[in-house]
Amino acid sequence: MKINKLIIVVFCLAVVGVGIGVAAKQAPAASSANPPMSFAYAEPGISPDGREIAFSSGGDIWTVPAAGGDARLLITDPATDRRPMFSPDGRAVAFMSTRTGGGDIYVMTLATGTVRRVTWDDGPEQLDGWSRDSRWIYFSSTSHDIAGMNDVFRVEAAGGTPMTVSADRYVSEFGAAASPDGRRLAVVARGNSSAQWWRKGSSHLDQSELWLMNLDGDPGYTLISPENARQSWPMWSGDGRNLFYVSDRGGAENIWTRPASAGGSDQKVTKFTDGRVLWPTATIDGRTIAFERDMGIWTLDTTTGESHAVAIARRGASSSPAAERVRQTSAFNDLALSPDGRKIAIIARGDVFAASARDASDATRVTDTPAIESQPVWSPDSRRLAYVAASPSGQQVRLHDFTTNVSTALTSGSNTDLSPVFSPDGKQLAYLRDRKELHVIEIASSADRVVAKGVFADSIDSPRPVWSPDGRWIAAFAIGA
Repeated sequence: MKINKLIIVVFCLAVVGVGIGVAAKQAPAASSANPPMSFAYAEPGISPDGREIAFSSGGDIWTVPAAGGDARLLITDPATDRRPMFSPDGRAVAFMSTRTGGGDIYVMTLATGTVRRVTWDDGPEQLDGWSRDSRWIYFSSTSHDIAGMNDVFRVEAAGGTPMTVSADRYVSEFGAAASPDGRRLAVVARGNSSAQWWRKGSSHLDQSELWLMNLDGDPGYTLISPENARQSWPMWSGDGRNLFYVSDRGGAENIWTRPASAGGSDQKVTKFTDGRVLWPTATIDGRTIAFERDMGIWTLDTTTGESHAVAIARRGASSSPAAERVRQTSAFNDLALSPDGRKIAIIARGDVFAASARDASDATRVTDTPAIESQPVWSPDSRRLAYVAASPSGQQVRLHDFTTNVSTALTSGSNTDLSPVFSPDGKQLAYLRDRKELHVIEIASSADRVVAKGVFADSIDSPRPVWSPDGRWIAAFAIGA
């Protein structure tokens, strides 16, 4: 019986291959949307009295009268601020922000404009809602469970240590909404719709349940709506007798209602036959719900079932993130230290950044493309950086020159080009094509040749090809029998 094993093969560079031309990558055409993507309005938070709606757009938070009109900036920062939610007393707005890393929850006092941070975890927190007395903020997080599953926490709006509310192991719990009397909590459980809320279409993986749990005394759980559809974002009616929520039961997403108990039936409130209904919030009396639809803001009168789009015109200058800077403390994928020990290349969120290896400072953005970049490697002179860029047609090796601040494509086509490595003199670059060919490209002339064929290993557990110090040989891992 043959057993596959990993072997090291050394290749002499005397083999002559076929040259390959170089072509620049074309960016995909922008898709049309209404409103335009740069002016998309999302994640509305309606004020307790229903007169005002806060929403996110362009990474900042704006407010607009619920009847429509001019929108003004409320919260702006070079980071991404989103998911604004008014406190029930109308004095503050809670929101999520990446200004300190992966995503934490902040509270802004409306009277003074003071912003304070209330969560400090390394992972991102999802803002769910407020307690009716405006004392507590409920949120969900995957950082303390397994396999990306959520637990529900609450933290005082004034600051403090978050406390666990519901943390059933092996079960994802999210979308917490506290009842008007503060005695119960509506929670969504099971399914992965908390992470895939953006996905259109129904799947059994998205199906979730609505539960009620007690907040005073024994935290007993009551199942009120079984797992037969995607069910998210529960909201309470003003008297606490009913719940509103979003579901794709029967097809398109709509807002539904049901009694806040195990008995009773579910009733559809909106009558949409297509599109999405996302990120709803309700007024104190539960008579008006604001939600996102078609990249715009809509409102629903829950007593009549009538809904309409809110006309919005932004007025103000957004504080967009600087194109060349990033502040981030987590979610780094690849790190590469330059040979001179002064710089470090980082892959964060699919883009390449470079930072000083000696001083604490912001990183400089190297790439800003729709492609997902990976596998950065420095040239021997520490002035150039090769990396792999994944496009819809394949993966190509690209080269960034820091002296000219220009990135160019070294390879092209629909192949999978991986594991770039500079020669000792920096004039050539070895890489693997489709894990079946070992290539060497002359950087100055773009002449490309195949130096060996086989089945090559390219994974976390196997190193890239390695050049000999004199540049005459290359060692590579190959899979043999």
